[in-house]
Amino acid sequence: MTRDDPGPVPAKPLAGFTHRFIPAGSGGPDPGLTLLLLHGTGGDENDLLQLGSMLSPGAAFLSPRGRVLESGMPRFFRRVREGVFDVPDLKARAAELAAFVTEARTTYSLAGRALVAVGFSNGANIAGGLLIAHPGALDGAALLRPMVPYEPEMPPRLSGVPVLIAAGDSDPYGGVEAIRRLEAILEGGGARVTVHRERAGHNLTQGDVTAAREWLEKEFGKRKS
Repeated sequence: MTRDDPGPVPAKPLAGFTHRFIPAGSGGPDPGLTLLLLHGTGGDENDLLQLGSMLSPGAAFLSPRGRVLESGMPRFFRRVREGVFDVPDLKARAAELAAFVTEARTTYSLAGRALVAVGFSNGANIAGGLLIAHPGALDGAALLRPMVPYEPEMPPRLSGVPVLIAAGDSDPYGGVEAIRRLEAILEGGGARVTVHRERAGHNLTQGDVTAAREWLEKEFGKRKS
């Protein structure tokens, strides 16, 4: 079985989330890292496994499916309309995802491993919600084509937490000002934010993949066993 062939890996429920877990070392040396893979609208628990293999082939992968359906497409939280989030639902779903992460740490014996979210689009936005309201759930996050989840009443508690924001210059959802605001919110809570920009829209490019891989190596390579 290869890391980008999820077929033989059974999907399981945990804390209400259908998900896949792939142990570390299946695709290379174990870097002591677990990637929490959070898909975009219409994706599922298989969607980002190949991306995870490109970013850190020996890492463990924890990949849940969003529990909200929009016209039959899985999402991690509801929205009022395109580009406008249902903030109360986002906060509630972020709490559910934080509970999933806590249970998964025990179920899969992840204690002592760095757990880093890699989220695309809707997945990046729920990861942002985790950072703002449940900062202890994550050791870092790569936010690929994010928006501002919501304006927190108080700065998040993110002292020293590394965060990558991968933005597209032509992304209709995450414009320059929105990315600057997201960066300010996270840095205001003490996060160490790296912003990578591509001449692209909402879709990811090879440049994004390279930047995320290099960021993971820089920030978490020191934790290799």
